[in-house]
Amino acid sequence: MSVLIFIDHSEGHVKKASLEALSYGAAVAQQLGTTAEGILLGTVTEDLAALGKYGVKKIYQLAQESLNNLDAQVYARVLAEAVTTTGATVVIFSNNLSGKAVAARVAARLKAGLVAGAVALPDTSSGFVVKKNVFSGKAFAHISLTSPIKIVALNPNSYPAKAGEGQAEVAALNIQAEAPRVKVVSATKSSGQVPLTEAEIVVSGGRGLKGPENWGMVEELAKLLGAATACSRPVADAHWRPHNEHVGQTGIAIAPNLYIAIGISGAIQHLAGVNRSKIIAVINKDPEAPFFKAADYGIVGDAFEVVPKLIQAVKKLKGIA
Repeated sequence: MSVLIFIDHSEGHVKKASLEALSYGAAVAQQLGTTAEGILLGTVTEDLAALGKYGVKKIYQLAQESLNNLDAQVYARVLAEAVTTTGATVVIFSNNLSGKAVAARVAARLKAGLVAGAVALPDTSSGFVVKKNVFSGKAFAHISLTSPIKIVALNPNSYPAKAGEGQAEVAALNIQAEAPRVKVVSATKSSGQVPLTEAEIVVSGGRGLKGPENWGMVEELAKLLGAATACSRPVADAHWRPHNEHVGQTGIAIAPNLYIAIGISGAIQHLAGVNRSKIIAVINKDPEAPFFKAADYGIVGDAFEVVPKLIQAVKKLKGIA
């Protein structure tokens, strides 16, 4: 009996969401009076033993370079066998793109109960009850898992990565993985930007910016704040910004600590993708914009007047001339 945490990685580095999953899994293990262990498929440049500071005692690694690119079916087969081999009764994933692709497949193979999108530690006082978002974040559901093996996929940025002290034992995973059927031929990468799914702060713009030529102030504010940039769907559809920046129900769902919306009305489809943000700040000249009802802070004003003043205020705070 143990808690097994899937460690997701990209380009040789463990993802921030996986550090959160490790801390979450360690806390679940403490609740259950058992140990937390990690599992990584592929190779990374980082010292895996150092991940012990997030609470895991042991990390299993299947160090095949062919596994560095996700093949959900291959991953699911290996992980299901690893759960059986290690005797894990709780499996933790991050509910990111990789987790969404793999967790359900593992659950089907193991006939395990699955809660995708957990936002808090389970209640283990009487059973195993997991809290998650439902109805595009408008409500919460409490799901009771009664299966022998339980799988939880944690929403990114809903539980902090808590680093302490400790080293993990790193052990080779004695499982034969089949050759992936998915082959990555090429990849187009955006450089010099904070990944949207891992960003603590996101600065987003909508049609109120009137055109792509005015995006400079959004990018400047984001750079000063160490933030990622995003946009609403109409902006992406008009090709003002690339589609990989589109956040919302039909784009990327995010949950940063701070989401700044500039010139976005706040249609329900957009809100569905950003309403897990811890703080929402809205800048819009229309006092009746729906976004103000969901915002924690709002400024009614012209973005072309407000944002430059905000930039100057941030520069002053940082001591930048």
